[in-house]
Amino acid sequence: MASAQEPQRVSAADFIRGFASWRLQAARKPVVVTHHGKDAHVLISLDDYRRLDGHSPQADYLQASLPGLVDAVRDGIIVIDSTWRVAMLNPAASDMIERPAAALIGQELADVLPGLQGNLLSSHIHRLLVHRERFSGDIPSLLRPRQWARVDLIPVPVGGALIVRDISATMDDVAMNDTREATLAAMEAQGLIARASITVREMIEDANDALTALVGVDPSAIRRVRFSALLAMSERAAFAEALEGVFRAGIPARLVSALVTREGVATPVILTIAERRGAYASDGAVIVMTRA
Repeated sequence: MASAQEPQRVSAADFIRGFASWRLQAARKPVVVTHHGKDAHVLISLDDYRRLDGHSPQADYLQASLPGLVDAVRDGIIVIDSTWRVAMLNPAASDMIERPAAALIGQELADVLPGLQGNLLSSHIHRLLVHRERFSGDIPSLLRPRQWARVDLIPVPVGGALIVRDISATMDDVAMNDTREATLAAMEAQGLIARASITVREMIEDANDALTALVGVDPSAIRRVRFSALLAMSERAAFAEALEGVFRAGIPARLVSALVTREGVATPVILTIAERRGAYASDGAVIVMTRA
């Protein structure tokens, strides 16, 4: 930058007489204009001035692109001023509230988000506007019952911004997983249902206590063993066919089979096989069995 160079000095009178020359020199490095022997003014190029002022064509472009960027964000963004009135919101927020943006500008936030009254979020918004304190958390939706939203509060020059994302589907998945975990725990506690998780190559990855007790081996002895090796020889072909059908169609299968214990006794069992499907491919299967 030119301003980092040693500047040239010229008296005001000489500067006026040779302005054209000094203007050209200022494009290369600053020119200090003196008055009665003291530095009074500095002539620098426009580019240097813009850099000193924090202004640049790139900054202009970025500033001009921000509204389009905010409008394209899929999360709802609501900007409020220090009086809790809506100053701006993007189309995603307008869609969440189901009202046009023009009708919401200038409205009090409590009127726009009816569930805000008495909600813990209101105290966080107060701290945002007064102390510029950020917040991020999951809260029950302020717009609809039995829905959830993730809210981020961010200070901005005019006041604060609320970034809202609907996470109802995620919370439903969490609740469903919790139910599955509770169901599995209840099955394990009952002790009458044997279970094994196998890979697509039939290798046992995990087995519960009911299965190891039924076979009569330690948990470590059964891991990485092919599940069909636990079955009676005459039942292995039917099991392999059923497992292949499960992987091919994705539909659970049920069959009567026989599990061989460590002592060599064949115990009649009923097997149910269901696929464990990953994001891109099959991860294997879960086998549940009870005595026939």
